[in-house]
Amino acid sequence: MLSRQLGEKLKKYETPFYLYDIALLRQTLESVSSAARQHGYKVHYAIKANYDSKILSIIREYGLGIDCASGNEVRKAIEMGFDPKTIVYAGVGKRDKEIRYAIEQGIMAINCESIEELEVVNQISCEMGVRTDVALRVNPDIDPKTNRCIDTGQADSKFGISYEEIIAETPKIQALRNLNIIGLHLHIGSQIRELHVFENMCNKVNVIVARLERMGYKFRFVDVGGGLGINYDVPENEPIPNFASVFSIVHNHLEVDGKEVHFEFGRSIVGECGELISTVMFNKTTATGRKLLIIDASMTELIRPMLYGSYHNIENITADTDTTEKYTIVGTACESTDVFDSNVTMPTSRRGDLLTIKSAGAYGMSMASNYNLHDLPGAVYSDEIE
Repeated sequence: MLSRQLGEKLKKYETPFYLYDIALLRQTLESVSSAARQHGYKVHYAIKANYDSKILSIIREYGLGIDCASGNEVRKAIEMGFDPKTIVYAGVGKRDKEIRYAIEQGIMAINCESIEELEVVNQISCEMGVRTDVALRVNPDIDPKTNRCIDTGQADSKFGISYEEIIAETPKIQALRNLNIIGLHLHIGSQIRELHVFENMCNKVNVIVARLERMGYKFRFVDVGGGLGINYDVPENEPIPNFASVFSIVHNHLEVDGKEVHFEFGRSIVGECGELISTVMFNKTTATGRKLLIIDASMTELIRPMLYGSYHNIENITADTDTTEKYTIVGTACESTDVFDSNVTMPTSRRGDLLTIKSAGAYGMSMASNYNLHDLPGAVYSDEIE
């Protein structure tokens, strides 16, 4: 990773901070863009993964749209100069003011996740004197083979409308005169590493689209979501995810008669380009003999390990010894769960050493908090380091 090459130069920055590899970000964007062009697919970036302004400005250069999960994400995308007609807005709990804002901006589609939401969007559209483009977010009931905390496509999930409910409520849906139902949206989960899951998704989508179109729906596009995972275990072995394989699977198995096919990638675009850099503050040994490294980052900077039990590879990038120790890496927050990893073998680490927590470009800074009145972490960009 980039931090290995910059260890000494990084000492001049106040930790903790996020280090972003801009060259890797551009390589990843070129990879996903070129692979998508081969099939005529359209890609939206899931802004919830990382909404750093510089990163967004680079993503915009490559012509990606934006996938939003809140009204403020829609606003951020608009303010960053993304074409409203490339912005889609999902999320199970949209506020009325957020719906109005999205309608005013003329975004590509509001992806509705319940029958009542469809009714509310229709009512607001009627009050505004417009017809609004929407998509039906369908829950496809597919096991994505991922962490249950980021599984969004099984039957009991809060996300999407059940296929059976859409069938049953079709007369009510089609009577909503201030809606243009132009698309179908599915998303089965995040951090998917078993690619056969995408084949299962395509087979389910084919059935859903064919049945709904027989019932009178006319879809301009099908949005199959994203969810492609990254290599948290050994990120150096796979710095850029295999977008081409996912697109090939979809191309070979999705049968939607020339409709636009859209994807929403977040983690797979920005995950590997970011690292969280932290300083060793103290060594400590517990009464049971466990060696702790207390670092100046915590769950307030990167909550994924504490929230999901997620793994991030951790490395000492400034150690000057060949001896190793087994450590538990803990943060500064006043919570017993503030543990990054309890089984890390690395060079003997001393106060002042820099550690990198890798693969932190997605759901790192965007989920940071001020708990314990911590300052939010800063950002350092590779193309600005001297």
